[in-house]
This record gives sequence, C-alpha cells and structure tokens, in this order.
Amino acid sequence: MNIKSKHNMAVLRAILAAGLYALSAPFAKMLLLEMPPMMTAAFLYIGAGLGMSVVGLIRNLHRKERTEPRLTRKELPYTIAMVALDVAAPVFLMFGLTLTTAANASLLNNFEIVATAVIALFVFREAINRRLWFAILLITLSSVLISVESVESFSFSAGSLFVLLACICWGFENNCTRKISSKDPLQIVIIKGICSGLCALTVAFAAGERTDSFVYLPAVLLLGFVAYGLSVFFYVYAQREIGAAKTSAYYAIAPFIGVVLSFLILGERPNLLFHIALLIMIAGAWMASTDRKKFQSVPSKKAEPNKLCLANVGSEQIDEAIDPELSIVHNK
Repeated sequence: MNIKSKHNMAVLRAILAAGLYALSAPFAKMLLLEMPPMMTAAFLYIGAGLGMSVVGLIRNLHRKERTEPRLTRKELPYTIAMVALDVAAPVFLMFGLTLTTAANASLLNNFEIVATAVIALFVFREAINRRLWFAILLITLSSVLISVESVESFSFSAGSLFVLLACICWGFENNCTRKISSKDPLQIVIIKGICSGLCALTVAFAAGERTDSFVYLPAVLLLGFVAYGLSVFFYVYAQREIGAAKTSAYYAIAPFIGVVLSFLILGERPNLLFHIALLIMIAGAWMASTDRKKFQSVPSKKAEPNKLCLANVGSEQIDEAIDPELSIVHNK
C-alpha cells in the first residue's frame, strides 16, 4: 500500500471511529426503555470486550509473530485506574440518558475535551495555550446552556449533570490511558471492556438491578462492540498513521453525528437554547480539535523523566499529520 492510500485509509478509520461512537447515545436511549441503566452500561462494555477478543483471535491467526508490546506490571496502577473510571463513566452516562434527550447527551460529550485538558493541567503538570483555553471556555459555556432546564429559575437538568460527570470520569481515564498508549491497543480495549463491564455488572447486582428483558441483551452487546470496541480500535490505528492532531479533528464530529441521529431516529426536537449552544459547541470543538499545540510541557522537578521523549514523539505525530511522508522517515 502506497503512502497516499495508507493516509486515506487512516482518515477513513478516524471518520469511521467517530461515526461508530455516535451510534451509542441514540440507540442506548432506546435500549434504556427496556433495561436498567447500570446493567446496560455493564453489557455495553462487556460487548466491546468480547467482540474485540474475537477480533484478536482472528488477528493472531493471520500473524505468526506478536508485533505489539504487551502491558506489564509497570502499567498496572494506570490500568486499574482506567478500569475503575470506565466503570463509573458509562453508568453516569446511562443515568443521564434516562433523564435527558439523546441529542443533549451527544452534544455534552464534547465536555470530555475540557475535562481531559484541565486534568492534564492540574494533575500531569501540562500547560494549555490560549487557543485551547478559549475552546474550553466555549465548550463550557455551551454545556451550561444545554444543562439549563429552566431559564426563569436557572435550574439545571439532572440528566445533563450526570452526562457531565461521565465526561469528567472519561477525562481522568483519557489521561490514564495515555500513560499506556504505547502498548497493544487491542489488549487495552479488551481489558477495558471485560474488566470494566464485569465490575459494573457486579455494582448493578449489588444495587438491586434486575431485568427480564434478556431478548434485548444481544442488541446491547452488539452496540457495545460497535460503538465502544471498534470505535476505539479504529481511533488508535488512525492516530498512529496521521497523528494525534488530525485524528482528533476528525473524531470531533462524533457528537454532532449523534445529534443528527437523535433527530432522525428518536424524532427529538430541541428548543432555541439548544441551537444556540450547538453553534457555540461547534466553534469550541473546531478550535480544540484543530489546535496543533494543545499542551506544552511545564518544567517541573516532579515531571516524568521521559517527558522530553514524549514531547518529541508528539512533535513527530503532529508533523506527520501535516506531511504523511515523514512517517516513512520516522519509521525507518
């Protein structure tokens, strides 16, 4: 496969990742009419893990040698944190979807950008440039507008607040996952799916959730495999080919695809405030996803020893996003 074809395939994977994830909000909203929220969240992740396990078996049949580095004990703290956060986030999202519209939930997913950036700043000592700060301000403003249930009393929607809590959890989870992103992405997705799903299912049973609607279980598992499993899988491989900046730019369309699907599938008709928030969110998401210098290192004695190495890798990814031919040079 030549350079141009590889680049086009990576772009297709990034768009496909966005489209697949966008399916989660409207279809999960429909499934929540038949299944309780925590069990739905659990089986979504189990579906992702089981489906990607099958993909892994197929991959191993076609590869004689293992080419991806595996997780080790060194990454265990970040792996445990990733699993725990992936238990909480989808549970919050499912509760949110029971209390707000799928269109609201889809658009609020962009708050994950804000959460990830702010957590990277305060926890991992990374600076945020002016452009991203402005994007954060726009996304936050849009999220507030979406979350307002009554303009007269300025009361907030409980459903929107649950979705925002999910985004905060995913913000922490993104920073943990980044620490192990050099390892086999398929192994990471399988661990996220199986472990997080089983833990969430345990919590659901402990909370007293039960269901007789097992006829819908295959649909939940399939949605999890497609929207959570395949989506993350395609995203990681797209990022490797065209770089982090360009991949995130394509993936930023996912919440807006979710909004459109919510209109078409569920027939939701939002109010004027939603449309104002939508325009602000589009501007914020565009500024964040097309920012080439999202984070800058802050000199600190507490910074990781490999900070410079990570910065160099990030710089190479950004350069490759602009000129894909450079990836051939870097890979030699």
